[in-house]
Amino acid sequence: MQMLNLAQQDFLGEAFCNLSEIVTKFNHSLSLNLRNGSGHALQGTMTVHAEETASSRMAVEMTFHCLNLDNKDTFSKSDPFLRVSRLSESAVAIPICKTEVINNNLNPVWRPITLTSQQYSSRDDPLLVECFDFDASGNHELMGALQTTIAQLENLYKSKAGANFYSKKGQKKLKGQLFLDTFQEKVQHTFLDYISSGFELNFMVAVDFTASNGDPRTPQSLHYIDPSGRLNSYQQAILGVSEVLQFYDKDRRFPAWGFGAKMPQGPVSHCFNLNAITNDCEVVGFEGIMSAYSSTLYSVSLSGPTLFGPVINKAAEIASHSAQYGNNRYFVLLIITDGVITDEQETKDSIVRASDLPLSILIVGVGNADFTQMRTLDADLGKRLQSSTGRVATRDIVQFVPMREVQGGQVTVVQSLLEELPGQFL
Repeated sequence: MQMLNLAQQDFLGEAFCNLSEIVTKFNHSLSLNLRNGSGHALQGTMTVHAEETASSRMAVEMTFHCLNLDNKDTFSKSDPFLRVSRLSESAVAIPICKTEVINNNLNPVWRPITLTSQQYSSRDDPLLVECFDFDASGNHELMGALQTTIAQLENLYKSKAGANFYSKKGQKKLKGQLFLDTFQEKVQHTFLDYISSGFELNFMVAVDFTASNGDPRTPQSLHYIDPSGRLNSYQQAILGVSEVLQFYDKDRRFPAWGFGAKMPQGPVSHCFNLNAITNDCEVVGFEGIMSAYSSTLYSVSLSGPTLFGPVINKAAEIASHSAQYGNNRYFVLLIITDGVITDEQETKDSIVRASDLPLSILIVGVGNADFTQMRTLDADLGKRLQSSTGRVATRDIVQFVPMREVQGGQVTVVQSLLEELPGQFL
């Protein structure tokens, strides 16, 4: 194929937009005004149309069980869970799905898992299925692994036979076998189906105003507003997420709260409105959030302790009220924080209660604090949160991302935060 030499072509103009601007349009089409390289308007428009491929709607639901796993614990039986990964062309394992953890059991039967065609690519692309013994520290011990494909898993189901586990390198055959109890291919509604039919994502934000952030007037502070216009970590997180989500929210009115600050002539508040002018919890657009955040910094005194419970309960109250009236709305709460929470159990209780509601919670960790505690709120380790009364969360609704771990990488903070949102929504 002959390649065009762009240097020999006449430049007619360019246009920029977010993908979310296109897919939230009823017909998935968006017309954009052309501009020159300096951003000045030119004559002409460009229309962009997005279309979801039919193959992306295919999914496979499977139920796994294992027999005679090798026990890794000394005083009890292992707590196994499965992790399914897609193998890239360079043989890098990219996790795409996990089962729940089954405690104290060497013959576990897991709940069904669903893999979408976007996750497994094609029926013949290699997958890695690994069985781990769960450890709360995150250092899970491998109980066995096997390489397979969706097509081979279907054959395994039809044969009713078991597949042997091997060591990580695949050289040593290990104790235990993997079986499939169900295998069902189905067409499922996608995130875009719901958005196109009128569902909205309503964005909410809560900002940490505790004293550990440092005096906002000093450049060392995480809340320092740089006169040169360079955004601090809080501003980067607010801007990045709200710029993407604003197009899914028709009225662009966002509840915005602060927590951990001493109010003027008042006590410390763990959930206060950033919009002090009208004392309404909502602000208009991401510009409104940025403006309210900046003005609040100079009207309150940073204090503490760091409590998440009150803002999560407030967001859950709004989501619950909306659900009662059958509104086609899903709520997304962004919490930006610099440190360790002091109400860990209360926060877990709030999250477990909210796991039945149309709500997801995105947490961004800024600064250099130890965020080990935050990772327990995110059920990515394979174990769902449990409340103080023993109730287990209906689903995982939390995504935690420490900003320092993704800055400068190929994946942005916003991509890391939002990657689980469509799945949580569905």
